[in-house]
Amino acid sequence: MALILVDTSVLIESQRAGVDLERFIDDDDAPAIAAITLAELQVGVGLATGRKRERRQLLFDEVVALFPVVDYDSSVAAVHARLLVETRRAGRPRSSHDLIIAASAVASGRLLLSLDARGFEGLDGVQVRIPER
Repeated sequence: MALILVDTSVLIESQRAGVDLERFIDDDDAPAIAAITLAELQVGVGLATGRKRERRQLLFDEVVALFPVVDYDSSVAAVHARLLVETRRAGRPRSSHDLIIAASAVASGRLLLSLDARGFEGLDGVQVRIPER
């Protein structure tokens, strides 16, 4: 069994492509999401209108029902700070949200499942699985 943290990119792609999330998550995986992923999905709902808003709300509701949430706690904050320092010193700043997702994966001992290899490559301690589309 693999403990995984599902990145927002996987959730959005499953909706866009009209595929079941099971396509990206193995049967023996124990998936969760980062708390910031809920915020990202809620922003998507809030910015959309009409049918797009309805679809995004359905995705949000499905995610809330299916996945436990890794909270932004002191352990995640410590890893987040380390990753911020690491990327700034290297002159390769990253998205704050991506770093929080990466920190959530590391702090909770999870493999990160993402379609965004560039957003997470080279981050110390972050293990990423890129699923086939």
